[in-house]
Amino acid sequence: MTAADTHRFIPRRGLRRGEAATYVGVSETKFRAWIADGRMPSGVRIDGVTLWDIRALDRAMDALFETAVDPGAEW
Repeated sequence: MTAADTHRFIPRRGLRRGEAATYVGVSETKFRAWIADGRMPSGVRIDGVTLWDIRALDRAMDALFETAVDPGAEW
């Protein structure tokens, strides 16, 4: 294994909570709040590990963008 191999991106379908929060672009605290209010899916516990399905996260983000007050507004 070379040094380049240790830094290569490996796509995964299941993400842990911190990774899922990073994936959707928010802090873990905000991600937990979005789970609590139903804007993000709850993770699935499998053999003691809670994972978020990347496809479910994509659907949740699609829904958030579709219902945004003004998604095209300039900053």
